[in-house]
Formats: sequence, C-alpha cells, structure tokens
Amino acid sequence: MALQKDEQSTNLLHSQAHIWNHIFSFIKSMSLKCAIELNIPDIINSHGAPMLLSELVEALSINKERAHAVHRLIRILVHSGFFVKQCISTSTGDEDEEEREGYLLAPVCRILLKEEPVSMRPFLLAMLDPILMDPFQHMSKWFQNDDINPFHTAHGRTFWDLAGQDSKLNQLFNAAMASDARLVASVILRDCGDAFKGLNSIVDVGGGTGTFAKAIAELFRMLVASVLIFRTLSMVWRVWILHDWNDEECIKILKRCKDAIPSKEYGGKLIIIEMVLKNNVRDKKLLETQLYFDLLMMVHSTGRERSEKDWANLFLDAGCSGYKITPISGLMSLIEVYP
Repeated sequence: MALQKDEQSTNLLHSQAHIWNHIFSFIKSMSLKCAIELNIPDIINSHGAPMLLSELVEALSINKERAHAVHRLIRILVHSGFFVKQCISTSTGDEDEEEREGYLLAPVCRILLKEEPVSMRPFLLAMLDPILMDPFQHMSKWFQNDDINPFHTAHGRTFWDLAGQDSKLNQLFNAAMASDARLVASVILRDCGDAFKGLNSIVDVGGGTGTFAKAIAELFRMLVASVLIFRTLSMVWRVWILHDWNDEECIKILKRCKDAIPSKEYGGKLIIIEMVLKNNVRDKKLLETQLYFDLLMMVHSTGRERSEKDWANLFLDAGCSGYKITPISGLMSLIEVYP
C-alpha cells in the first residue's frame, strides 16, 4: 500500500512539473527577445573572446542596479542553447591563477546577429511583438464567437486591415518576411537550384519587397524576375506563401497562377515553398514547430499548415496536372506544381 501511495505521489508531482513547464514555456521566448533587444548577442560577438559577466554588464546600456539580474537572464539562455559558458584562466599573481566563466555565442545564435545576412532578428521581434502576441489571449473567446480569427477578436479588424493603417506593424511584418525570405532563399538556391534551371522568367507572386526574386535573379543571370505586389490601402505586403489562406482562397490563387503560366510541355510550373506536415517526423521539436505554425495561421489568418494529402487535394481542385515535393532540411519543402 505504501509503495502504491509513493507511486501516486510521484505521478502527481511529475504531472505538476509537466504542467508548470507548459505554463512557463513563454519565458524562454520572452527571455530571448529581451536579450535581442539589449543587443547581448552582438555585444558578445564583438568582444571576440569569451566575455566575462562583469564585462557584459559594463557593455550593456542598462540601469546598473539591474546588474545582478543579467546572470539570471543569461543562465536561462545558456540552458536553452543560445549561449555557452567557457572557463577563462586569469593570472592574479606569480603563482595564483583564478578560473572564471565567460560567455560565447552558441552556433544557433549567430543567425540572430544584426549584421548576419540571413539574420532572424527581424522575424523574432515581429512575432513576439504585443500586436501579434495579444490574439493568443483571445483564442477561447474566438471559439465562442463569429469573428474570422482571434486576431480580429483582439484588435477588431483583420491583420491585413490593421497593417494597412499601422505603420509600425507594416514595417515589422515586411522586415520579418524579408529576413525569412533571405534565409529560405539561401538554402533553396543552394540545395534545390535545379528547380529553377531552364526557366526563362519567374514571377514572385505577392513578393513584397522582392527579396526572394532578387536572390533568384542574382544566381540565374539569364532569368527575368519580376514581383507581383498586392496593395491594400497604403500598405504593400507579401503573401506569406499559401499557408495564410484557407482552401477556397488557395484554390482561387492556384487557378489564377495556372491560367497565367505556360503548359508543362513548355516548361511552365508553379513553385511553392511551404511546410508539409508529417505526423511520423522523428524529430519531435520539428513536428512541434510545425504544429506551432499551424496554430499561428489559425490565430492570425484564415490559413493552416497542410499534409501532402491536403496539398494534393488543392492541386486537384485547382485543375493542376501533377506535382513534385522535394523536402528540405528543417521544416520546409519545395513543391513544383504543373498546370
């Protein structure tokens, strides 16, 4: 009986810890955002060597009375894999030597540096801005009302309508999408460049600032690249691929694209860079991230992430003749769709 009670107590405490972990998981993203806003990765990188906590505190533009809290912020980000600790031996005399801890960037943190060509810094700052975070507080209310999505419940209008009137959101979103496009383009063009060979021209549909089209044109000099921009009021925005839109809207977009390009026999095709949901993904973090994106689309737009079967149904309903999916390392896939 005592053994059974011990097991029940253990299970109860494990359940509590599991729930606590989920309740407070937002602290990881908020701590990372804080570090980015304080320019901690750039300061440590510029130091050129393991940086002592005292050196970091001195370099930060903060109230020095908060110095004791910097260690606590860095500690959670070391645990999360963004910084690493390294012991530094410092001579304090002829014979004595003291070892102190210095901090370096973990490899993953390099793409959060300001001057990194494929920096994710703008994407992070946009996604964690209160404008985009607040709708998650309204999810349960949205399930009970008639609003188009939780974003509308939180702000009284759609994302696109608000971004057309709010210059800050407009700039945040365009910067985020451009940074995302640069990173994805660098991988796509290196690993899947064959998909663009033999093409005479491309149109980046809803290409916003033209980041992706420019990257393709720079690699394939003989290819004519242009950007189709959608305008809403004073805002110029980029369709974030197709996952922003529900099935009916996606079919309309696909049909328009199909009608505008040559047949497959003449080299015409539609290239989509998207996630393809797979429930049998071995890497649980990758699957979890895909599921996060699916909820992100539910909260901010009318779209969703799709499985291969979902994509196939869209292409069939749009009257396309076939498709080919090429998985890319990480989360994304390159999908070639033939008219």
